[in-house]
Amino acid sequence: MKNQTVGPCTRLTQSRKREPADRSSGFTLIEIMIVVAIIAMLAALAIPSFVEARECSRKVGCTQNLHVIDNATQRWSLEAHKQSGETVTLDDIRVYFKQVPVCPSGGTSFSDSYQITTVDVDPTCLRVTSGRYAHKM
Repeated sequence: MKNQTVGPCTRLTQSRKREPADRSSGFTLIEIMIVVAIIAMLAALAIPSFVEARECSRKVGCTQNLHVIDNATQRWSLEAHKQSGETVTLDDIRVYFKQVPVCPSGGTSFSDSYQITTVDVDPTCLRVTSGRYAHKM
């Protein structure tokens, strides 16, 4: 430092280099907010598609279960020499399943998932009976 006298005041002169503020290599609040906004927009686009794909896959799984139940009913009726119109129960066709089917849309047992009545009537799903993703054969 040098003392310079200029008029009545004394001024200290120093070769001052402007040092940048001690900035660590972090992100600013604005940058973080922009990234969060972009992620929110992408999520807003992706979540409805995800929900639709999930419901569609549940419908496909249930429809396949209905076909398996119908095939088991038909095999039972052929082997037991049953006529059309005769009633069928789960106990009659249980031997034709590796695992008793349950509706993927929240069914917990066969009886709260599917309804079978007679040999010539297709089985029906009790969980989702109407709407865009109705479970029907």
